[in-house]
Amino acid sequence: MSQENLLQREAKMMKLEKLIAAREVVSNKPFPIPQQELLKRFEPLYTGAVNDVLREFCLLDQALPHHILPLREYRTVAGIAFTVKSAPNVKITGEMTVRTQMLDELGQDHFVVWDTSGDDKATLWGGVMTATAVGKGVRAACIDGGIRDTHQILEKDFPVFYKHRISNGSLGRCLITHYQIPIKIGDVSIKPGDVILGDIDGVLCVPRDIAYDVLLRAEEIKRNEIEIFSWVSKGETIQQITEKGGYF
Repeated sequence: MSQENLLQREAKMMKLEKLIAAREVVSNKPFPIPQQELLKRFEPLYTGAVNDVLREFCLLDQALPHHILPLREYRTVAGIAFTVKSAPNVKITGEMTVRTQMLDELGQDHFVVWDTSGDDKATLWGGVMTATAVGKGVRAACIDGGIRDTHQILEKDFPVFYKHRISNGSLGRCLITHYQIPIKIGDVSIKPGDVILGDIDGVLCVPRDIAYDVLLRAEEIKRNEIEIFSWVSKGETIQQITEKGGYF
């Protein structure tokens, strides 16, 4: 019996099928509208409003950890999750091959989300990576670890979210182990194809299967808030505003 069959048999004996499906199955559900239209409609929103909608869907752990910061005070950028996982490693052989394959698959509308396995020594994103991403139509990158070549990144005006800056390169310090697989950063599970939002308040993951429904509700909240702000600017009292359905 092959190793794969043994693992499948063990999973069945331990009744892990549902857990495996929840953790590992990646949705390819099409959006009801064109992908670029969906992303374009998310970008006038902001992560706080979308996060409030996710709470209505009983999803309270969709914001990536607060240690991930925007390099600039970005307006909202939206993209499709392209996941990468690396880990500290002294091995060098094969690193550039995997990195080249990963970059070949990176493309239009992607939002790179990179799990570094807690690496605090290497940088995973820099000037050349930024230039490559811009050329391929990538929308943004979120690195749960280090970046460098910051001036080069800023010159490209490419949205980057990161944990720290350090001049160390990656070769000899880490290896890319996987890409386009489910990953977890903090309490957030991210799968390839999810919708990722980033702005001045951080990075948020919207599961693909509910992304359109979340968009519609977030747009509704934005319209409601415009009305609430108008009531406030007119000098209406808190009681008047709450009686009309407003909130604070």
